[in-house]
Amino acid sequence: MRPCTLELCGGRVACHATQLYVVTGAADTCTRNLGAVFTDGDRPRIRTHIWPVAEKIHSSYVPEEVIQNEPNAARPRPRPTMETGSTSQESQARLARRPRPSPPALPCAVQLQVAAVSAGIDAINRRRGGTVSVNRCLYSVADRLLRVRADTRPDSSSGVRSADFTVDASRGLWARVFSPLSASSSPAPPLPLPLVVYFHGGGFALFSAAQCYFDRLCRRLCRGVGAVVVSVEYRLAPEHPYPAAYDDATDTLRYIDANGGVPGLDDGVAVDLYSCFLAGESAGGNIIHHVANRWSAATSNTVRLAGLLSVQPYFGGEERTESELRLDGVAPIVNLRRSDFWWRAFLPAGASRDHPAAHVTDENAELAAEFPPSLVVVGGFDPLQDWQRRYADVLRRKGKEVRVVEFPEGIHAFYLFPQLAASAQVIEDMRAFVESNRASSSSTSESSAR
Repeated sequence: MRPCTLELCGGRVACHATQLYVVTGAADTCTRNLGAVFTDGDRPRIRTHIWPVAEKIHSSYVPEEVIQNEPNAARPRPRPTMETGSTSQESQARLARRPRPSPPALPCAVQLQVAAVSAGIDAINRRRGGTVSVNRCLYSVADRLLRVRADTRPDSSSGVRSADFTVDASRGLWARVFSPLSASSSPAPPLPLPLVVYFHGGGFALFSAAQCYFDRLCRRLCRGVGAVVVSVEYRLAPEHPYPAAYDDATDTLRYIDANGGVPGLDDGVAVDLYSCFLAGESAGGNIIHHVANRWSAATSNTVRLAGLLSVQPYFGGEERTESELRLDGVAPIVNLRRSDFWWRAFLPAGASRDHPAAHVTDENAELAAEFPPSLVVVGGFDPLQDWQRRYADVLRRKGKEVRVVEFPEGIHAFYLFPQLAASAQVIEDMRAFVESNRASSSSTSESSAR
C-alpha cells in the first residue's frame, strides 16, 4: 500500500499501511469527526469525515470481553437511564458537563472505510418536508462499485463457493448460498451442516446481499462457523416499508422448507434443517427477532429454528437512551439523525418509534412459546447498546435463553471489518453458540437434506 495523505485542521496526517501518524499540526485539535480531505496520488480529493487522530494509532486492538452465560445472572445489569424523545435542555446541559468519550483507535484502512460509508449514507438519505426518501440514482452508483457476483468456484483463501437462487422473481426476492468444498471423493455420506440464514444491516433502506462487505462476511461465517449460509436479498424501505422485510425473510424460510433444502449446493454438501440459525446485524438483527417470533408460533414447519445470532440489533423507541445521547456525534455510522431517518423510512406512515417493530425492548414484547435461544453481541461504542441490553433483559425476564457478549471497543458494524481482532472473536463466539445449540444427532440424521 503506497503512502497517502489526509489534510485536516490545517495540519497533515500521513497514512501508511495500517498505521496513522500526525506529521504537522496539533493532534489535540483533530477531534470529534472533523471535516477532512483524502488524497491518494493524483486521484480526485474526496471530502469526508475521519476519527479523532492521536500521535500514533496502532493497527489493532484486543478488547476485553464480558460474557453473560446464564439467563438469570447473580448481579444483573441495571436498566439504562432513559431520556424523553425530544431531549430536554436540562438533559443536554447535563450531558454537556460530562467528559466526551474518545473513540477507540482503529486501523487507518478501517477509518477510511467508515468515513466513506458515513459520507455516502448522508449523501443518499434525503428529507423533504415531512417525508424521507433515498436517492436511488446515487445509491445505484455505489451499489455497482460494491457489488460482487456469486462464484461457483471455491475461492483460494477459504474454499467457499457461492451461488444465487430465486425465491420470488415478481418482487425481486432472491438469496445467495455459501457452502464449503464438498468431500465428494469420500465413500461415507456427508455429515449435514447447520444452516445459517443471514440478513444484512443498513437501516432497512440500504445495502445488498451482493455487496462485497456482506459477501465477504458470509464467506467468513461459512468457514468459521462450519455452516451453509444463505444471505437474503430482502426489499428495501422506504419504497417497501414495514412489513416487507419481515415478509421476505419469512417467505425465504418457507421456500427452503417447501423445497426440502437449500438450492445451489453440491451433491456432497448436506444441510441440517433441524439446526437452522437466523443471523443478522443492525436492521438484520431486528428482522430475525420478528421472523423468529412468526416462525416459532407455527407448528408444521420442517425447518426448526435452533437459535438467533443477533449482532448489534437495531431497536429503538421515542425515548432517548443514555448511550444514544452520550455517543451522538462521537461514534461513527449510527447517530440520532440517521437512526430517526431510517425508522421513518421503514415504519408505517404516522407511526412513532414506539411501534412494535422498533420497540420490542419492554414488557409489551410478545414472544412465542418456542422462541429460540439468542446470542446478542453488543459494542461499547455503538449508540444502540442500551436498547440491545434492554432487549436481552426482556428475553431473560420472559424465560428465554440468551447469551450476551460485549466488546467495549466495538463500533457499530465492527465485525464487518476483518482487520479488527474483535471481528474474528465474534465469529468464534457464533461457532461456539451454534455447536452448543445444534439439534441432537438423531434428529439431525432425520432432517438432513440437500
